[in-house]
Amino acid sequence: MAENERWLTAHHDPLAALYTFSACVALADLHGDGESKLIIADLGTGAYNMKLKVYKGTSLMSENTLIDLPTGVITFHMDTTEPRVPAVAVASGSYIYIYKNLRPYFKFTLPTLEVNSTEYDAWGQARDEQLDVSMLYEILDSLRQEVGECGLTTRSQRFLMCPDHSSQAAFLNQHKGFNLKRQTVVTCFATMKKSHAEDDAISCLVLGTESANIFILDPEAFTILNSMSLHSVPVFLSVSGLYDVEYRIIVACRNGQIYTLKRGTKIGRPTAELTSQPVGLLKRDKSIIVATMDQNLHSFNNKGKRLWSLRLPAAITCVETLEIRTLGLTLTALGMADNRVMIYRDKHLVDTIHTEDRISAMKFGRFGREDNTLVLVMKGGALLVKILKRTARFEIEDTLGSAHALAVKLNIPKKTKLFVDQTMRERENCVLMHRVFQHDLYRLRLNTARAYVQALETSSNPVSLSQTEPLKLSAQIPILIPGVIHVVETLITCISELGISDTVRVFVVKGKASRPLLTAVINMPVAEVFMGS
Repeated sequence: MAENERWLTAHHDPLAALYTFSACVALADLHGDGESKLIIADLGTGAYNMKLKVYKGTSLMSENTLIDLPTGVITFHMDTTEPRVPAVAVASGSYIYIYKNLRPYFKFTLPTLEVNSTEYDAWGQARDEQLDVSMLYEILDSLRQEVGECGLTTRSQRFLMCPDHSSQAAFLNQHKGFNLKRQTVVTCFATMKKSHAEDDAISCLVLGTESANIFILDPEAFTILNSMSLHSVPVFLSVSGLYDVEYRIIVACRNGQIYTLKRGTKIGRPTAELTSQPVGLLKRDKSIIVATMDQNLHSFNNKGKRLWSLRLPAAITCVETLEIRTLGLTLTALGMADNRVMIYRDKHLVDTIHTEDRISAMKFGRFGREDNTLVLVMKGGALLVKILKRTARFEIEDTLGSAHALAVKLNIPKKTKLFVDQTMRERENCVLMHRVFQHDLYRLRLNTARAYVQALETSSNPVSLSQTEPLKLSAQIPILIPGVIHVVETLITCISELGISDTVRVFVVKGKASRPLLTAVINMPVAEVFMGS
């Protein structure tokens, strides 16, 4: 089925002037009227004019000014009041802004971090004019190489970005009189159901920060419920499960690694290593799909084993899940740098949407009263809304060939005379055959019981049956690795001159007791005959 037979263009505004990414786009019913709105955190010019925009259908419904660049927008239920409408959370800089009924409700501030002592002393000496600009730059640059960019304060990072001596001196004179603070920023954003899995259940906020931490926030008091750390800065999150029961957080980090966090863990467990930095992360029931900057799409299982990889014809700009409940399908949509959207069913390409510009943001879900709507934001600022037709199907190309192969009748051989004779014999002698089977079964049970009794009498079992001497014996011979020295505590002498392999029986006896506590049998290798002089 061609593209124009699957999708309808519901709205196209080439003059929308939007500057955003997929993490800053959300779809939600904000008023409880059954009509979902489009929520976009617009980055403006990248330096000013940042706004939170809400679209109702094709018209702009409301705007709220943002102080800093947004890094994510999500909607979540923070209480059980009626009507059941979600709140909007915007991650911007070091703050989380909460909007209820599209009005400012609460501002959460990320906890401050400890300032490096060397950095603190350097700025203090520069304030007291004990260090000049060049020495300050040299100290901070050396410290950056030692602790990394994220280990410094924002002031030091911006000071090191100054291109020349005059701009460095101007920056120092402007900021040296203020207290030095180290504050992190939000890099990625997600939600986690707290106690129940319903769509309108109360959800916690999950934050990834530039300081390589993961915070889980309480949705009512906005306090930190849990804090976890990673080995790198998180850039994409995928959350599943319930906070009060069991949960799993899959994190793609800036170092090209995927980590897994579970309930009770404090440090992320390395799960998989990517071929390049991640562009997007999606979670399936039993797998993880990751797009990387080297034009590859990978699939891993939950333990990190690579299932498959695809080499794509162009760079990937954004990734989105297409969950079409009417068809029972979960597809993967990739925004490509060559002005098209490629839609995959597992690793099979099932559809392609061509656009006029490169795609910078993509979101699929219910918009207005249409369940299957794909919202696209172009690099040039245009807004494009497409609706999936109810007659659309996403079939894999070789599906028909597979169905034809299944319909072919198998060439099953006819029943032979031997088979028929055997069946007749079983029917005529069924009682006798059953008695023989029962007799053999009883004999097996008897032999097993006798062997068990003998093991108890000779203490051949590996676990002691005495409650006063709770012992367990496990005899093993390790692998012999070249170049590694192994120490043997017990010497054994072969008294046989035949040089054959035999067994050694080990007894564990307490004191002068005549009955051993434990016995073990060790299979020894063939012994070499000693040739004396």
